[in-house]
Amino acid sequence: MKIFIIIASVILVLFIVFQSFMVVAVNKTEEQNYSIILEEQNFEIRFYPSATMATISSDAKTYKELSGSGFRKLAGYIFGGNEDGTQIAMTSPVHMNVNDTLSTMSFVMPSSYTMDNLPKPNDSRVLLSTTDEEYVAVIRFGGFASDQDLKNYSGKLKTILNEKGITSIGNPRYLGYNPPYQLVGRRNEIIVSIKWE
Repeated sequence: MKIFIIIASVILVLFIVFQSFMVVAVNKTEEQNYSIILEEQNFEIRFYPSATMATISSDAKTYKELSGSGFRKLAGYIFGGNEDGTQIAMTSPVHMNVNDTLSTMSFVMPSSYTMDNLPKPNDSRVLLSTTDEEYVAVIRFGGFASDQDLKNYSGKLKTILNEKGITSIGNPRYLGYNPPYQLVGRRNEIIVSIKWE
């Protein structure tokens, strides 16, 4: 019994240390730049300047379908699957637009990169582009995201915007900030472009 308690205690300590390390590592990861325009208890309005993205398109209709295959293709690009064999640092968040027509997943490129100095992907399915600046409404939630979460929080955000008289543009999108092996302190967001004066 004592051996079991000792082993369980060691495993618990290692788990806590690993998860603490993950939180610190995520906090050091470069995050896409934005400005908060309006902050209320249950949502925000943000301004995102243009950013350089690596994107894949997919016929996936769910978060679960898109997250695995899309992540592997984009990770291949930043982990050296490009004409220079360059390792490109991971940033956050990962962008996902899941819908019934054409879904996409995008990695934000580090701010030191532009379209002029990014290496060409080896995989032709990975497309590089610069986004337009935009205003978005944002709602945040924790834990591990699911398709049901995306549906629920998209609905909540839509309700808030209707109540505030704010017009949304296009599909809600999902932003994920954490690696899958981070179990605590997870951050997920639903965003949607809006008309904002």
